[in-house]
Amino acid sequence: MEWKLNQPRVWVLPFVVIAPFFLWGTAMVAMKGVIVNTTPLFLGGMRLLPAGMLVLIAGILFNRAQPKGWIAWSWIALFALVDGSLFQGFLAEGLVNTGAGLGSVIIDTQPLTVAVLSSFLFGERIRKIGWFGLLFGIAGVSLIGLPDEWIWQGLEGNFSALSVQPESWFNYGEWLMLLASLSMAGGTILIRYVCRHVDPVMATGWHMILGGLPLFFLSGIMETQQWQQISFNGWMAIAYATIFGSAIAYGIFFYLASSSNLTSFSSLTFLTPVFALLFGNLLLAEQLTHLQWLGVGLTLVSIYLINQRDQLSHLLPQFIDAILSRKKDQFNIPQ
Repeated sequence: MEWKLNQPRVWVLPFVVIAPFFLWGTAMVAMKGVIVNTTPLFLGGMRLLPAGMLVLIAGILFNRAQPKGWIAWSWIALFALVDGSLFQGFLAEGLVNTGAGLGSVIIDTQPLTVAVLSSFLFGERIRKIGWFGLLFGIAGVSLIGLPDEWIWQGLEGNFSALSVQPESWFNYGEWLMLLASLSMAGGTILIRYVCRHVDPVMATGWHMILGGLPLFFLSGIMETQQWQQISFNGWMAIAYATIFGSAIAYGIFFYLASSSNLTSFSSLTFLTPVFALLFGNLLLAEQLTHLQWLGVGLTLVSIYLINQRDQLSHLLPQFIDAILSRKKDQFNIPQ
């Protein structure tokens, strides 16, 4: 039996576009309780290899073309290394050594890297409004993820609480999370080149399998007690993160990223901490502060500015001209 992947209906498309970021955000909530009962490399492998198998099965059912030739497999191997092994490895190890909030902020700044690379490699026009949107997004995820006391002390000019000796940065995991962010941005850029030779769905599945194998190998020689302490609820959390937070989320993400405007699409990554924050509030009774609500608002504004930057760039001069004309008429200034 051959299944066909039909074009989604127009009213469904917005839900499909934001689905990866919703699933990543809720998967972060699901993983909060289980990460203390397992090991990071094993967890990273579980996020990749089983999910890759599910994506490949879906690709076969939908009759997607398998990779052919050494060029196609070379691109998949590079994609697997950067977006699979390096991203998940740095992310899992970084989460152990840094706070979830700060780690999320560092990870979710990757749209800025994608925007810069896309402008150079693919000629995507970001425009001034787009840059403002990116800065708004980074400010928004910072308000969401950073401790309130850091922000208030920073506004008061007191940076003593933020000072960390360079030699101890790895203890807090910031460098690892930064490397994870750069790896994710690299994977988002690579998918354009990969899909010149490979179907995006099959490339996603194979890169997750090939990327997960080194993590399991390193886990086997470097870690112990990977699964012995995981409860039934913990396995359910891993299953959710694997099926929904990896297989479905990455499948949709890279399928759309292969043909979408990367700057606009990647900016939706700013939604990930928003969903994590909101569902953490609903499911884990985590309280949202006023600064976090402000961060949610800035994040939504940033996404609007980035995705509507072309239209706003044309409307803004007209808006300014209208205001200036009104001022001239008000004060009887000759044209």
